[in-house]
Amino acid sequence: QVRLVESGGGSVQAAGSLKLSCVVSGRDADTYCMAWFRQAPGKEREAVAKIDRYGNIYYVDSVKGRFTIAQGNAKSTLYLQMNNLKPEDTAMYYCAADGPFCGVRVSIWGDSPTYWGQGTQVTVSS
Repeated sequence: QVRLVESGGGSVQAAGSLKLSCVVSGRDADTYCMAWFRQAPGKEREAVAKIDRYGNIYYVDSVKGRFTIAQGNAKSTLYLQMNNLKPEDTAMYYCAADGPFCGVRVSIWGDSPTYWGQGTQVTVSS
């Protein structure tokens, strides 16, 4: 089992930047597929970015070119660098994971990971 703890959310003006972090702890933590999801009030949860064990990455179209998902050394931390933020990026952001020894690639990995963090709020004002 893996534990996920997010941080880095906050309030920014449009065009600003934030960097979210997710500390990943637990046995075989470096073998999980990892993702960032978000959910805005009244909207369905959506996958923002995913990274599999092979380094393949997925981004939802609305954040391509603005957001970057990355893993730190030993894959103990997952990051989401968010640039040129827009009001429509306002949501609760969640770190999520599947594993251990996740063998799927992002192209077929679904949107219901097993493990979730508590979430961190991102608010973008115009």
